[in-house]
Amino acid sequence: MIRHPLAGLRALAVVAASAMLAAGPARAGLFDDDEARKAILDLRSRITQSDEQQKAQLATAVKQLTEQIQQLQRSLLDLNNQNEQLRAEVARLRGQDEQLLRDMAEVQRKQKDIAQGVEERVRKLEPQKVTLDGREFTAEPEEIRQHDEAMGWLRAGEFERAVQGLSAFLKRYPTSGYKDSARYWLGNAQYGTRDYKEAINSFRAFVAAAPEHLRAPEAQLALANCQIELRDNKGARRTLEDLLKVYPKAEAAVAARERLLTLK
Repeated sequence: MIRHPLAGLRALAVVAASAMLAAGPARAGLFDDDEARKAILDLRSRITQSDEQQKAQLATAVKQLTEQIQQLQRSLLDLNNQNEQLRAEVARLRGQDEQLLRDMAEVQRKQKDIAQGVEERVRKLEPQKVTLDGREFTAEPEEIRQHDEAMGWLRAGEFERAVQGLSAFLKRYPTSGYKDSARYWLGNAQYGTRDYKEAINSFRAFVAAAPEHLRAPEAQLALANCQIELRDNKGARRTLEDLLKVYPKAEAAVAARERLLTLK
């Protein structure tokens, strides 16, 4: 149990008063009224002074505690502000990181596109493997393009453009792996334009340069057809006989025999 600091003094005053009463008339003469009043006033003064000191101490303690609480509140407020600033900074940095990731992804995508573009350009410039008429060789991209363009005209029935394209191709690429095939199809394009003499020259040049080519029998048969168109039946007969002699098992040999029968 906590006792009030003034409790002792108050108890002392009560004891003193009681003692005075208990002494009775026998001791009444020891103290006159002024002295008793003075003692009581002195005691009250001491009690009042002690009470005021306690109140002052209590007020000081309350003031200090209030200041400490206010200081703590300010510290908490500052801490909250710092936390908010940290959260804002973290959010800003996170946003920067996300933007950096997006930028990096975009840069990587562009690098990939550039690399693919460069690779595609390099591939277009590099020689490529080509298989044609059972033969394999390498050709430059432009060489392939020009050959295919000329062949496209031939397939479309544009024989004059095909003649021009194939002639230009043979002049530009005289050692091309396409050269034998180009001569053969040049003869066919010339036949399509009814330029039989030039067609004969192209077919003869083809057979002479590539007698083992799988289209050589067909070239001999086409050569004979050109001769027939020019009414050179004697020359056509010799050509067909040569075809049967050199390529007796070729499919073109069947048509050659039939043609010989019509020429006799």
